[in-house]
Amino acid sequence: MSERKVRVRFAPSPTGPLHIGGVRTALYNYLFARQHGGDFVFRIEDTDTHRFVPGAEEYIIEAFHWLGIKFDEGVTFGGKHGPYRQSERRDIYKKYVQQLLDNGKAYYAFDTPEQLEAKRNEVANFQYDARTRLQMCNSLTMDSSEVKQRIADGQQYTVRFKIEPGEEIHVNDMIRGDVCIKSDILDDKVLYKSADELPTYHLANIVDDHLMEITHVIRGEEWLPSAPLHVLLYKAFGWEDTMPHFAHLPLLLKPEGKGKLSKRDGDRLGFPVFPLEWHDPKTGEISSGYRESGYFPEAVINFLALLGWNPGTEQELFSLQELVDAFDISKCSKSGAKFDYQKGIWFNHEYILRKSDEEIAKLFAPIVANNGIDESLERVTEVVHLMKDRVNFVNELFPLCAFFFIAPTEYDEKTVKKRWKEYSAKQMTELIEVLDGIDDFSVEGQEPVIMKWVEDKEYKLGDVMNAFRLALVGIGKGPGMFDISAFLGKEETLKRLRRAIEVLK
Repeated sequence: MSERKVRVRFAPSPTGPLHIGGVRTALYNYLFARQHGGDFVFRIEDTDTHRFVPGAEEYIIEAFHWLGIKFDEGVTFGGKHGPYRQSERRDIYKKYVQQLLDNGKAYYAFDTPEQLEAKRNEVANFQYDARTRLQMCNSLTMDSSEVKQRIADGQQYTVRFKIEPGEEIHVNDMIRGDVCIKSDILDDKVLYKSADELPTYHLANIVDDHLMEITHVIRGEEWLPSAPLHVLLYKAFGWEDTMPHFAHLPLLLKPEGKGKLSKRDGDRLGFPVFPLEWHDPKTGEISSGYRESGYFPEAVINFLALLGWNPGTEQELFSLQELVDAFDISKCSKSGAKFDYQKGIWFNHEYILRKSDEEIAKLFAPIVANNGIDESLERVTEVVHLMKDRVNFVNELFPLCAFFFIAPTEYDEKTVKKRWKEYSAKQMTELIEVLDGIDDFSVEGQEPVIMKWVEDKEYKLGDVMNAFRLALVGIGKGPGMFDISAFLGKEETLKRLRRAIEVLK
């Protein structure tokens, strides 16, 4: 096994948008493959035709493109193990279904939905297994001629896997260690349905993993109950030597309370559970996405990587390459990880700080333009420099710093009451004269002159600066006053001061 090249896969079903838990599963597969110099395969598991949703496959591919998670082969990427859509592999699966039937490892079942329902009503906790299968309508309870006749007559059937009781099945899990299951608790799972001539997940999954030379299956904890069946199928085909290593990742849990993270949690608490915005083609419902909510893909990757895996150090901010270098699947938690969406917001803030002013300005400039303001990228970059540490998302910038581009037309009542004193108009009139006499209107040019004037007049610095801020900004918030006035320039600064004096008296 150690001599084989590491090959992992991510195999979503196109039944809707990609859940954020699926993104984390794909990320861990990607990190594992890159760390071991292996391949990362993208497969589409679309054997459940009833649940197929148009546009879902394209959505999944676009999501990974945005996130920067690259596949080496698979659907749309090519490769020598194709086709990579299960619906295009029908003939391949039929051969392996027949092999199981010929070897007595599986059998035909002709039970109708009504017969199965009647049996469930008759037997409490009914399970189709070694104890009950001889009471059912299948090839184990009829002679071969009747089986052939039923198939020839076009009667619909399924093929079930024949599980022998009394066996101990060992699943060697890279996270959970040795997991031992008794075969008695397993049912004879349906592997193939004649109705659509397609296998179920269980058979298609095993055949594809074998033929695509998958060495490690890293998937969500919800698939752990399937693992013993998959081990038995590998043995039934005689593929023990190429059986992959399994790793079942911990669930993503609700931010509060108990249970698995759901879309309802996101709707209730106001955070996305999908990487991209999703427009449901059936209901028309729109679900929010991390991209459209203003998250950086690097922040989402960093956030997800630490949900269920701990690097064993204090480091929290990782580039994708640093994650590849640090990742150790044995350090994944066995227990579920609470989805701390507030931490996701924190990561986005940190990535805003990490990015250059120029990068953020390029994202912010269209927002400025959409608000009807014609401003150069250089000027927008100056504003970003002063304000980016105050926001978690780029789209939060404009409400905070619109005053740089638009003069206030009204003044915050509470701030006026608190900061505009009976002598403020007089002080601001004097300040106009002082500012008008300054040739160098940079921060360095203004600050010493204004400070000396305040000192000479024996004014309270707080009174002057609070009134100055109110006049220029309209509220009592913002960066340093000389940063604001230097950006606005002398003419605009004096104009705003004069208007404030006129309006506030």
